[in-house]
Amino acid sequence: MTYPPARADLRPNTAAFEVLPLVKPTGFREYDARWWFGLPGGAAGKSPELNLMGVQALGAGLGTLLWALGDGTAPRVVVGHDFRFYSLSIKQALTIGLVEAGCHVMDIGLALSPVAYFAQYALDAPAVAMVTASHNENGWTGVKMGAARPLTFGPDEMGRLRDIVLGGRQKARPGGSLVRVEGMRERYIDDVVGEFRLSRPLRVVAACGNGAAGHYAIEALTRMGADVVPMDAELDWTFPRYNPNPEDAAMLHAMAEQVRAHGADLAVGFDGDGDRCGVVDDTGTEIFADKIGLLLARDMVRDHPGASFVVDVKSTGLYATDPVLAAAGARVDYFKTGHSYIKRRTTELDAVAGFEKSGHFFFRAPYGRGYDDGLVAAREVLRLLDRNRGRTLSALAADLAPAWTSLTMSAHCDDERKYGVVDSVVAEYTALHAAGGALLGRRIQSVNTVNGARVALEDGSWVLVRASSNKPELVVVVESVRSEDDMRALFRDEVKPRLTRRPEVGAFNQEV
Repeated sequence: MTYPPARADLRPNTAAFEVLPLVKPTGFREYDARWWFGLPGGAAGKSPELNLMGVQALGAGLGTLLWALGDGTAPRVVVGHDFRFYSLSIKQALTIGLVEAGCHVMDIGLALSPVAYFAQYALDAPAVAMVTASHNENGWTGVKMGAARPLTFGPDEMGRLRDIVLGGRQKARPGGSLVRVEGMRERYIDDVVGEFRLSRPLRVVAACGNGAAGHYAIEALTRMGADVVPMDAELDWTFPRYNPNPEDAAMLHAMAEQVRAHGADLAVGFDGDGDRCGVVDDTGTEIFADKIGLLLARDMVRDHPGASFVVDVKSTGLYATDPVLAAAGARVDYFKTGHSYIKRRTTELDAVAGFEKSGHFFFRAPYGRGYDDGLVAAREVLRLLDRNRGRTLSALAADLAPAWTSLTMSAHCDDERKYGVVDSVVAEYTALHAAGGALLGRRIQSVNTVNGARVALEDGSWVLVRASSNKPELVVVVESVRSEDDMRALFRDEVKPRLTRRPEVGAFNQEV
């Protein structure tokens, strides 16, 4: 089958929408593909950015690109889908396109993203196409793609794929095939659990947000020896309580309530596709994933002195000043936010691990294979507590220097405008720094522009503004080494007014 160039102007309930590919160009993001697919009856008042013919065209385009990136043999591709009412249909349409392009497709069924990444190794398949909208709200869909395990696509590959699909340059090839793979859930759980068993009982709240993680986490954590308290573990694609996103306040607060109600040692929470993990300690205090990563790094350097770690620009500044890491000769690299970026950077630097504030944890040998996996992260947190017998998670966290870090806050900004807005903010902060300027009475020490603007102040506090890589939003994080009130002031009196005076910037999803 040949595909015409994809269009962005098709409307539902028309003949054209049924027979032509709709693919909005902005869905090809920095490292994921992500579109608004829609809800029944057109709920949410937004027009679809993708239709099923567009998904087929995307699959054929991906197959064409995989041939170009490969060694001349037919690409072997793992496909899976997350738990949303439309994800199976989208995966099937994607598969049609991949087969038309001459790919050998291995369908592992309902899965988490890390299950699909694991299947690349278990099935000896270099490529992956996981249908998921991750933590996005219902109505969104997307695909996480890769051609060389454990890496996933970055801007170059996404740009090439966009040009193929929008230009109608898919190439049909004979010989494509499809096989259904059974039992990958069991093989994955066996692999994650491995030989690890807790040497003492720990009560663990496992928060799944009614997403696909409930199909995996309860059994895996139980087999590790945890006394598991299931929380929203029943699969329900309406997400009745909140969107499964362990970086959002709603889910974190609910986890904290369950820790206190059950006297648990900790809670671990997973997002919609299970590649992220959020943590609440034994007192019901939410510990953001960047600080959990710091605790893990402090423990890991006991066995790996001189190790390298990669953290994203949203992460706490404590990595750069931590005395335990310094004494062990550890090296820390602050890099772009995004699972594809951190996967690549940890591989390039031969780092032991990489951490993102959003809850992506990237463990390389001997802990993992380099991809982000929420259950592997939960296992390593349990291992941390097991190795530090007699100490609670809250006690370990108390060893860290004080730093008050905000929630990750997002302000609406159209995809077509968000990068321009960020460029203007970067220019403002860079000019202010060059002029010897200050924020709230503190001199600007540096401006890291690897991903938006991370503005470091002379006392160690900082603010960050960047463009979201997968939604029409600007992302803001602030951290103070002075107090919680000062952290709130950095947002309220500095970053928020700087952004909201721009007409392109809308309301924030949450604020401190």
